[in-house]
Amino acid sequence: MNASVRLSASSLRAHKRRFAGTFLAVFLGVAFLAGTLVMGDTLRASFDTMFGNATSGTDAVVRSADAITTPGESQGVRRPVDTDLVNAVEQVPGVAAAAPNIEGAGQLVGANGKPIGGQGPPTLAGNWITDPELNPYRLAEGRAPEKSGEVVVNRGTAERGDLKIGDTTTLRTPDPVRVTIVGLATFGGEDGMAQVTFTGMTRADAEKYLTARPGEAASIQVRAGPGVSERELVDRLTPVLPEGVEAITGQEAAEENTDMISSQFLSLFTTFLLVFSGVALLVATFSIHNTFAIVVAQRTRENALLRALGASRRQVTVTTLVEASAVAVIASAAGLAGGVGIAAGLQALFPAIGFPFPDGALMISALSMALPLAVGIVVCLGSALLPAVRAGRTAPLAALRETAVDQSGASRVRAVTGLGLAALAIAVTLTGVLVSPSIWPAGTGAVLALASFVVLGPVASTSAVRVLGGPLDRLRGVTGGLARRNALRSPKRTAATASALMIGVAVVSLFTVFGASLKATMDQTVSRSFAGDVAVSTPSFGAGGSGLSPRLAGAVQQLPEVDTAVGLGRGVAEVDGRGRALTVTDPLALERTFDLGKVQGSLDALGTDGIAVTEKEADKQGLKTGDKAQLTFTDGKKETFTVRAVYGQSELAGEYVITRAAWAPHRTQDADTLVAVSFRDGVSTDAGKAAVEKAAAQYGNPEVQTRDEYAQSSAGGIDMMLTLVYALLALAVLIALLGIANTLTLAIHERTRELGLLRAVGQTRSQLRSMVRWESVLVAAFGTVGGLALGAFLGWVLVKASDGASDSAFAFAMPPLQLAVVVLVGLAAGALAGLRPARRAARLDVLRAIATE
Repeated sequence: MNASVRLSASSLRAHKRRFAGTFLAVFLGVAFLAGTLVMGDTLRASFDTMFGNATSGTDAVVRSADAITTPGESQGVRRPVDTDLVNAVEQVPGVAAAAPNIEGAGQLVGANGKPIGGQGPPTLAGNWITDPELNPYRLAEGRAPEKSGEVVVNRGTAERGDLKIGDTTTLRTPDPVRVTIVGLATFGGEDGMAQVTFTGMTRADAEKYLTARPGEAASIQVRAGPGVSERELVDRLTPVLPEGVEAITGQEAAEENTDMISSQFLSLFTTFLLVFSGVALLVATFSIHNTFAIVVAQRTRENALLRALGASRRQVTVTTLVEASAVAVIASAAGLAGGVGIAAGLQALFPAIGFPFPDGALMISALSMALPLAVGIVVCLGSALLPAVRAGRTAPLAALRETAVDQSGASRVRAVTGLGLAALAIAVTLTGVLVSPSIWPAGTGAVLALASFVVLGPVASTSAVRVLGGPLDRLRGVTGGLARRNALRSPKRTAATASALMIGVAVVSLFTVFGASLKATMDQTVSRSFAGDVAVSTPSFGAGGSGLSPRLAGAVQQLPEVDTAVGLGRGVAEVDGRGRALTVTDPLALERTFDLGKVQGSLDALGTDGIAVTEKEADKQGLKTGDKAQLTFTDGKKETFTVRAVYGQSELAGEYVITRAAWAPHRTQDADTLVAVSFRDGVSTDAGKAAVEKAAAQYGNPEVQTRDEYAQSSAGGIDMMLTLVYALLALAVLIALLGIANTLTLAIHERTRELGLLRAVGQTRSQLRSMVRWESVLVAAFGTVGGLALGAFLGWVLVKASDGASDSAFAFAMPPLQLAVVVLVGLAAGALAGLRPARRAARLDVLRAIATE
C-alpha cells in the first residue's frame, strides 16, 4: 500500500496537467451542489428569524379551525371570524390586547401606471393594526393611516413602484380605490416579506373593500399580559371560543408561515437547483471517467513494466484509485469553498434583481458540507473505478507491445447489448405513454434510453463521425481528413467525450421541446375553447394579483360594440367532502363565449341551487344530471345542489360552474380572473378593442388582448422558466467543454511523436491548429446531434406522459429555430473547446516531438 501511495504521489507531481480538467469538473459540480444546500439552509433560517421577529409580540392567534384546500394548493382557504369576538377575547384573564386582522388581495399601481408584483408572491392589503406589538409591520417613515383613503405600504413595494410618502395612486381590491401613501413600513427588519407587497388601510376601509360584509376578519391577534405564557394564554382562550374557531400560539403561527414559504417556494426552488446539480455531476462523471481511461491507456507500458517488476494487479489498481482519491478530495474540498462563495454571491445578487434575500449570516451546516464532499468523492472514485480495474489487468508482456488498437466501435457484444437496451427502453416508454399513461414508466424508459445511448456510443460514433466529417474532406482537404481520422481512431474515447456534451444538450433540448409544447397547448386551448374576440385580464401567476372587478363585465356589456361579455370568478367549496375550485359566472353568457363541448342538461336552469360539472369530473365522482351534491362553503354553511348540466370541455371554464346568485351568500372578497368579450357583427377587432380598453380604464386599467395575444401572454411564464433553465444548464455545458478540452490535451500528449512527424513532412502550425480544432468540432457535433435526438425523444415522452396523466390535452411541438440554435451553440462550443489544445499542439518542438517514445 505504501508503495502504491508513493507511486501515485510521484505520478500526480509529474503529470499535474493531466488532471486539471478532472479537478475543474469535480470542483464545479461540488460547488454548485454545496452552494444550493447552503443557500437553502440560509433562506430557511433567515425566514424563520424574520417571521419570529415579526410575530414576537403576538402570543396567540384566533382563527377558523377548518380550511378548504383545493387540488394543487397547499394553503387552504379559511372562513373569516367575527370581529365582535375581539370583545370576548379581551375579557379573558391574562389578555393584554387583541386586534382583528383583516386581510385580502390588494395590488398597488406604481408611478408608471403598471401594477406592482403579481408574479408569484401574494399582493396583500389589510387593516393597519395600531398596537405596535401585534402588528407584524413596523412603521419606518411617516405615520399610520387615520382617515379613509390613507395607506401605509411596505418600503420595498414603494421602491419598486417609485412611490413615496404623499403620492396618490390606485389600489386594486380588485375594484380600483384611490389612496394616498402616508407611511412606509418594514417587516421583521426587512423592507418586506420577500416580494410580498402589503398595503395597510384603516379598519373601516379594509372592511369596506376587502371583505364581503362588515364585521369579518381573517383572524384575531392576541397579546398576553405579564407572566402569562403563550400556551397558558391559548388554554385560557379555548373555552370562550365558539365552535369552529381555534386558538394557536404565536410561535405555531410563525412556524406555519415558515413552513408555507418552505413548501411553496424554498422546497421547489432548492429541488430545482438540486436537479441541475445532479445533471452537472452526471456530465462530470463522463468527463472524469474519460480522463482516467485515457491516462490508463497512456500508461499501459508503464503499468506493464510495474507488473513485470513484481507489482500485483491489486497494487496497480490501488495506485490509480489513490490518484483518483487525491484529486477527488482536493477538488471536492475546493468545491466546498466555492459553494460557500456561490451562496454568498447569490445573497448579494438577489436584492439587485428584485428578490430580497433576508439579511443574516450564511448558515453552513454539517450536512451542507458533508453531503457535497461525499458526493464529489464518490463520483470521482466511481468514475475512475473501471479504468483502475483495467489498469490492474495490464499484462506484463504489454510493455513489449505498441499501443493497443481500440476495437470498441466494431464490438458485437456492445452493439447487441445497446440495441437490447434501446428496444427495452422503447417498450417501457411506449407502455408509460400509450398503454397506461404514467410519468413513472415513462421516466424509467427515459433512463434506459440514456443508458442505451451511452452503450451504443462507440458503435455509433464510427458511422456518425464518417457522415458528419464527410464534408471536411472537400472543405478542408488533407487537414479535414486527418481531423476525421483522428476522431475515428478511438471510438470509445470519442463516444465518452461526446457523451458529456450529449447529456447537456439532451436536457436543453428536452426543456426546449417541452416549453414549446406547453405554449402550443395553451394556444390550442385558447383557440379551441375561447370563442370570444378579446380577453380582459391582469397578467399574474401564483398567489399574486388582485383579479378584476366583478362589475367590469357588466360595464363592458353595455357597450354598443359588444354582443356578450362574461366574467369568470373563482370560488372554493367542498363538493361531497372534497375541496374543489368553483367557476362563478353567468352560465348562458359562458356558453356563448366559450366552447364547452357537448352539454347534457341545461345551463340555463342552474339558478341558486344548481351546479354544472365537466364530463370527466362527473365520471370521476359518479355524478350525472339530476344527482344531488352537498357543497360546504368557506363560511361553514352546507347546501345541497343539483347537477343540472354536464359539459365536455373544461380547459378555461373550470370543472365546476355555479351562478353568481348561488355564490353571493357565501362569497368573500369577490374578483374575476378573466372577462371574455364577443363583438357584434360588423365590429372590427381594433374598434371593439379600443372601446373595451376605454371602459376598462375606469376599473384599474387591466390589459385588453386579442385571442392570440391572450394565448401568448398566458404562456409568458414559460419563456422565463426556459431562460432560468438555460442559465443553469450552462454549467453542465461548461463541464462538458472542459471534458472535450481535457481529452484533446491528453490525446495530443499521446500523439506527440505523430504530430512531430506531421510537422516534419511539411504540415504548418496553422494546419495543425486547424486539424485539432476540427477534431474537437466533430466530437462536439456527434454529442450535439445525439443529444438533440435524445432530448427530442424525451421531450415527446414527457409531453405524452403528462397528457395521459392530466385532465388537460397536451400538444406536442418541435421548435425548429430554437433547436437549430442549440445545434449551432454545440458546434461553437466544440470549436471553443479545441482552441487551447490546438495552440499547445502547434507549439510542440518538432525534433523533441519526433524523439518522444
